[in-house]
Amino acid sequence: MPRIPLPGPEEMSPAQRRVHDAVVSGPRGTLIGPLRAAIHNPELAERWSALGEILRFRTSLPKRLSELAILVTGRRWTSQVEWWVHARAAAEAGLAPEAIEAMRQGQAPVFERREEALIYRFARALQQSGDVPREIYDDAVAQFGVAGVVELTALIGYYTMVSMTLNAHEIPLPEGVTAPLEAPIRGGLYELPELAATTEARS
Repeated sequence: MPRIPLPGPEEMSPAQRRVHDAVVSGPRGTLIGPLRAAIHNPELAERWSALGEILRFRTSLPKRLSELAILVTGRRWTSQVEWWVHARAAAEAGLAPEAIEAMRQGQAPVFERREEALIYRFARALQQSGDVPREIYDDAVAQFGVAGVVELTALIGYYTMVSMTLNAHEIPLPEGVTAPLEAPIRGGLYELPELAATTEARS
């Protein structure tokens, strides 16, 4: 059960309904996840949605890599709705199902491409320690450019906010959907495994 009311379109104020209709007619196609909470402040929801659309749909990063960074974040925060939405999107974008399943189970994934391993290492480091080692950072700049690394960092930060919102307000999965992620036994954030030093990812 959610901790806050989640109004349907017929229950919304005119300002809320305006934002709802704009979101539904945009690339998301539906009002789901954290926007169901943010809609309590229509201005916040409107700006939240605009930022999310830029970071998810309009960066220089291929969708496959953006979705991978989101999955690393969702797994770190055990964000059930986030994982459920983006695991499907990542598979549709071309991320290997075996890598997605390994992350879901808390195992070190094996990636098909070098840039996927780099995205994982960058996102994992930022989530685990709040920083990125210089070697990984410089490698990311060489691979994705300065703008790409700025976008990647913002994407990880944005979906951290999404995870916190989903978890704090207990925004539910759709009816009939089983929670895909196991929470850490001792509570807190999930420990993300390092990639093996011997991992050979194809370029």
